Amino acid sequence: MASHASPVDAGGRHRSGAVARMLRMPVATLRVWERRYGLTQPALSPSGQRLYSADDVRRLALLKQLVDAGHAIGSLAPLDMAQLQQVAATHASALAARPIALQPGPLAAAAPVANAARVLRVQVVGGALFQRLQQPALQRRLGRPVQWLGPFDDLAQADADRPRQPADAVLMQQPRLHADAAPSTTRPCALLYRFAAETTAAAWADAGAWLLREPQSDTVLAQWLAAWCGSLAGPAPSAAAVAGGWDDPAAAATPRRWDDEALAEFAGLSTTIACECPRHVAELLMQLSHFEAYSAECEHRSPEDAELHRGLRHMAATARARFEAALEHVARHEGLLLPP
Repeated sequence: MASHASPVDAGGRHRSGAVARMLRMPVATLRVWERRYGLTQPALSPSGQRLYSADDVRRLALLKQLVDAGHAIGSLAPLDMAQLQQVAATHASALAARPIALQPGPLAAAAPVANAARVLRVQVVGGALFQRLQQPALQRRLGRPVQWLGPFDDLAQADADRPRQPADAVLMQQPRLHADAAPSTTRPCALLYRFAAETTAAAWADAGAWLLREPQSDTVLAQWLAAWCGSLAGPAPSAAAVAGGWDDPAAAATPRRWDDEALAEFAGLSTTIACECPRHVAELLMQLSHFEAYSAECEHRSPEDAELHRGLRHMAATARARFEAALEHVARHEGLLLPP
């Protein structure tokens, strides 16, 4: 009977076929990457086969994730592991700003008002800025639905339109701010500008305006807008508020960030790295999310136990939100991309 070589040698190193299976990629692609870019320095077996260490596999796993996310292998190949993890962290931050879609099911049905993100209505002063805001990629990074109203030529025109179209705030693009220009609106306001004296910018900031000096990339603009829009929705609940109440309504106000399919895919990444924490946290998140939904069902099934199950649902939601934050922390530590 013919014997088959083990995919792992005595030193715990993996053959290329085993690495390709762990990374869910063709062996041919792995070989092309190695030949063209020299991504790792694998050892060679006596028969000449490449043998990859655990560090090699971690690096290749992160490269595969980043390439699947749209990054070019040629631009990633020269980076060391720390630099790759920084790219992954930046990419993950951008993904985290994407709008969160509610998952269908009893929990969403039980609390549609709490789970639905209110659409912000923002007036836009500046035609060029208004056109830029229509880009789908930029809108996806905002983290919540926003309706841009306009464009308006100036703030006076925007103010005149408010009785017809009520708005939460105004976003303005002003190439130049002069010394005699004083803040002229009491509404929440954000301002993009190119040139201004520090005293003028300070006057706007003291009046509560959010400022960003141009030019900026779409990524930076979207992150800044996401933070501003988040401030318009009100401050996030404090840790004490989230932890302190059995029947705290804020605990159930945040929908799931990831569905089971995304979490299961993320959990599978642990087969390519030494640390099993990503898999454990992802699996705990799935269990908490299902218990949250189960408690919501029970809450509406039995009037006698409604208060008990409402409290259980809120506590499960609190724990689930915290473990979502934990998953993000673990992913950044391990250099893994979060699920979209």
